Amino acid sequence: MKKNLFLWQVTGFIFVCCLGTLLHFLYEWSNGSVIASVFSTVNESTWEHMKILFVPMFVFALIEKHLIGVELKNYWCVKLCGIVLGVVLIPVIFYSYNGIFGPSKAWINIAIFYVSAAITFIYEYKRFKREKTCCTSQNM
Repeated sequence: MKKNLFLWQVTGFIFVCCLGTLLHFLYEWSNGSVIASVFSTVNESTWEHMKILFVPMFVFALIEKHLIGVELKNYWCVKLCGIVLGVVLIPVIFYSYNGIFGPSKAWINIAIFYVSAAITFIYEYKRFKREKTCCTSQNM
């Protein structure tokens, strides 16, 4: 299961990076569709980048739950903590970087997205490997 879990986390990282990148351009490609604006970036704000990390991570969590999630203790607790971690890391890294070095270039903003996704999946992998549970409720 541990090797399989690693492959799932790598697959999740690739899925989130690819879908997040597509969502970055979806609004523009759809000629400003209101429906696309719910899931994709409308501008280059930090909030919009948080959104394009959240949506693919949540979609992947739903897919993964049905395929291997039943084998993992506290699946939703770990996934929720991971998604929150990733979404919080984007503004923390972005504003820390901008506060120290000044306005960032576009490639740094893109790197922040990928770094946040990578840290999230590493965190989830380590939490799933532990035998201890992260939630106190056993109803997960």
